[in-house]
Amino acid sequence: MKTIEWDDESNSVKMYDQTYLPVEGKIIECKTVDSLCEAISNLRVRGAPALGAAGAFGIALAAFEFSGNSASELISFMKEKAEQIVKTRPTAVNLERGVIQVLDVCELEGNCVDSIKSLAVFESKKIADEDVLINKKIGEFGQKLFEDGDVVLTHCNAGKMACVDWGTALGVLRSAKEQGKNLSVVSCETRPLNQGSRITAWELLKDGFEVYLITDSTAGFLMRTGYIDKVIVGADRVANDVVYNKIGTYSLAVLARENEIPFYVAAPSSTFDKDAWEGNVEIEMRSPDELKFIGREKTPNAPEDVKVLNLAFDATPMEYITAFITEKGIYEPPFLIEELLLD
Repeated sequence: MKTIEWDDESNSVKMYDQTYLPVEGKIIECKTVDSLCEAISNLRVRGAPALGAAGAFGIALAAFEFSGNSASELISFMKEKAEQIVKTRPTAVNLERGVIQVLDVCELEGNCVDSIKSLAVFESKKIADEDVLINKKIGEFGQKLFEDGDVVLTHCNAGKMACVDWGTALGVLRSAKEQGKNLSVVSCETRPLNQGSRITAWELLKDGFEVYLITDSTAGFLMRTGYIDKVIVGADRVANDVVYNKIGTYSLAVLARENEIPFYVAAPSSTFDKDAWEGNVEIEMRSPDELKFIGREKTPNAPEDVKVLNLAFDATPMEYITAFITEKGIYEPPFLIEELLLD
């Protein structure tokens, strides 16, 4: 199945629970907005494009939770649930956009409870289906930047599990492989939740890539010694002056420029936010327990009373980005986001 999808029989959302990877490909079902929000908050579903679909499906769930007969009351109920969904992860812009897109269509075109429910399901499925097509286009454009034999470093997970299917950064590598290019991939573990080791390495091994897992702090040495040819990452929000992505991205971008290595960001145009600048985007601060304990067994990893700064994302200035790979083409900064979105 896809990473996340709507189940017509049960009117629920089914998804891979990514916290179980790579040990188990567990599928969970969310029947309420509360259960979906729990899944988003605890990273059972994660990645900007996948969160866009999750937000959209959340509005559909809200429509089916409603028990009344008034269309106006249903819309009000959906708006309340929309606020709840958006608050779960404030940095990734796709989550909010998925919510707003479905809510707007329902409010504009729905004239009764049943029609609103149908519209919510139709529009959320449309968002999910479009994500796959968009990622394929990103792959088509991006694969041209990679040569047979390249050793490519990536950080966190911007693959199928971060999207509905295919992936952004990893989708580019998959598209290159389809063109017969033999790439090796170096995956940063991506502390503290190890999305690189648990998910990226798992995805790429399944696709037949040669994959090397490294600690996050190994990347600079490999770049300096000439081992890495190119770097590619995803994005959670592209602002006018910075790229918000998984914590550690900024360090890699600085190291890449210092060692004259191309640094690419693969992201759909829906991740570009023309109203965002560094400083007006909230960077999510996650639970201290993610650093203080390890694994499902919660093995202690730090003194109990230590203070923790567990930022989920950082901001990378545009001058460190070689190019953005989108479904519209390849863009080298500087550029105006508003112009990119109009292309």
